[in-house]
Amino acid sequence: MTSTNASTADPAPRPKRRTFSPEYKLRIVAEYDAAPEGEKGAVLRRERLYHSHVTEWRAARDAGALENLVDHRTSPARPKKSAAEVENERLRRQVERLEKELARNKAALEVLGKASALLEMISESADRGTPPTRSWTRRSPPSNTSWASQPRAG
Repeated sequence: MTSTNASTADPAPRPKRRTFSPEYKLRIVAEYDAAPEGEKGAVLRRERLYHSHVTEWRAARDAGALENLVDHRTSPARPKKSAAEVENERLRRQVERLEKELARNKAALEVLGKASALLEMISESADRGTPPTRSWTRRSPPSNTSWASQPRAG
């Protein structure tokens, strides 16, 4: 018999992958390179890094890749929009959304109006006992003649 109590479940949460900014990588590589021979391991232990991290980061720095890595969301190369521009964009999106909603509501109202007129016409004809005489009604041929017996025009 198995029981499902909390002591048998894995208590450790799933580990999360760490990410390092280019500034952090450059700082650690410089600190590691500047450390005396016996202190390099202490830098790695303190930062909880492996030697392979430093090796990869040094190669990237030497290739010029770390200087090119920039967070594009907060980069100074990307100009910040003023509060007025942000508000203007928000309002334009809202106007566009509301215009679409208005067009949809107008179309629905037009359909409802036509349906209401049709139902009213049907109701009036039912009250009088006469068939509706609008062009939308389908006309059937007289019952005593067939379509085939009628003369062709032309």
